[in-house]
Parts: sequence; structure tokens; C-alpha cells
Amino acid sequence: MSTTEERPAPVLELRGVTVRFGNVPALSRVSLALRAGEVTCVLGENGSGKSTLVALLSGLLHPAEGELLVDGRPVRFRSPQQARALGVATIWQDLAIAPLMSVWRNFFLGAEPTRGLWPFRRLDTGRARAIAEQAMARVGVTSLSTDQPASALQAGERQSLAIARALHFGARVLVIDEPTAPMTVAQRALVLQAVVAARDDGLAVLFVTNSPQYAHLVGDRFLLLGGGRVAGDLTREDVDADDLTRLVAGGDELSALTDSLRAAHGDR
Repeated sequence: MSTTEERPAPVLELRGVTVRFGNVPALSRVSLALRAGEVTCVLGENGSGKSTLVALLSGLLHPAEGELLVDGRPVRFRSPQQARALGVATIWQDLAIAPLMSVWRNFFLGAEPTRGLWPFRRLDTGRARAIAEQAMARVGVTSLSTDQPASALQAGERQSLAIARALHFGARVLVIDEPTAPMTVAQRALVLQAVVAARDDGLAVLFVTNSPQYAHLVGDRFLLLGGGRVAGDLTREDVDADDLTRLVAGGDELSALTDSLRAAHGDR
């Protein structure tokens, strides 16, 4: 059986999608398939269309042309709420938290577990703390007090918290826009560990990053954008980390290099 036949059907798919700002296309005829248990890394220079793609998948922007499909059915995300209702969770670069609230309160954000019957229903703080702690451990954060204020979290821990929350509340597709805040190697490792945990849990993950090296550590597929167009759609069997770095920095040579690699792996 071929590799193509073994791959599951996409959970979320774009077919020939174009997004315009006025008459200027920010994305032009972009096609993309996100599958369960697979990490697709999106790379490209500033202005390549990465942020537009994230906004489209999150329901903030709408296509002028082309289709979005969930489980093979055409959909139109009219709002971020509708995207979330269909299982698409977005983790933004400038991740917002309530800094004076505890980690576990930020984990639930209004969806806290309760106990008792109305009018005696009350917040089940013990269960909430336990769930938050278990969910954070699930993405590799095991030495964190969920009672501490969220302001004490570093950038990688904030991303891990958001990913853990998406996993707990049933996301099927996870869109991660890599944070712009400076991170140590250890903090980046936390984010990558959470990405792998989401993939291993069966989510379809789209990870937007500027780092080919980090992308190759976790990615199964690599979508290279340039000028709002797909300049490359490759697998980790097609490229190693050095190849990926050269492709991302390739400028005018990118498409030619990509065509050459794909010609050698025509079944992918």
C-alpha cells in the first residue's frame, strides 16, 4: 500500500484559497491539508502570508476564492467562535492571560468545574486545580504550581498552558503561531514538547515558525510560503534541517529547489 493511501483524510483542508486586502492578494490559491496525528510546519519570511493564514484558519479573515473543508464538508468560519465550535483552536503569538489570576483560573477562564445543585452550586477548586495540573503534565510541564499567578509564567510556559487547555477542551485542530517573545532553549523545548504531545494525542497541528531547525525537530510536513503563495510542500523524508534552512532562505531559487526535491519524491 502506498504512503498516500495510508494517510488519513484531512480534518481541515484549504483548496485554492485566496485572501485579498483590497485588490492585493495576501494569500493566492493556497492549498493545505491538516491530518490527525500530523504536524505541518509553516515557514516563510515576513510578509510571506503566515499571519494571514493563521487569521484565516481562526475565523478572523474570510477567503475571496477557494474552499475550507472540515471532515470533507465545505464550511465558512464567520467568527473565531465558530472555528472553535468546529474544533479549531488557535494559540496566538501575543498570548493573552489574566496576569493576576492563578494558572488554574487562566486554564479554565469561565469554564471552571462546579459541584452541588442550584442554588447551592459552587466552584470545585480542588478538582479544578487537579485537572489543570494533570493537563499541564500531559504537555510536559510537571514542576509548576497552578496556584501561582499567571504573570510568573515565562513565554514557553504560557504557550504550554494554552496548548494544554486546547487539548482538555476537545480541540481537533491546533494552530500555533510561534511567540515573538524571546525564549531560552529550555522554554522553546517546552513549546516543542507540547506540540509533540498534541500530535501524539491525535490532533492535527499547524505550527507557524521562523526557525527551520525547530520545525524539523517536530514537523512531519513543511509548507513554505513566499509572497502569499505556496513555494514548497515537503515532508521530512524530502529534506533534512540543512535543506530546509536553505529552502527558506532561497529567495528566487526556492521554487526550483522545491520542484527538484519533489521530482525525486513524486509519490508524496
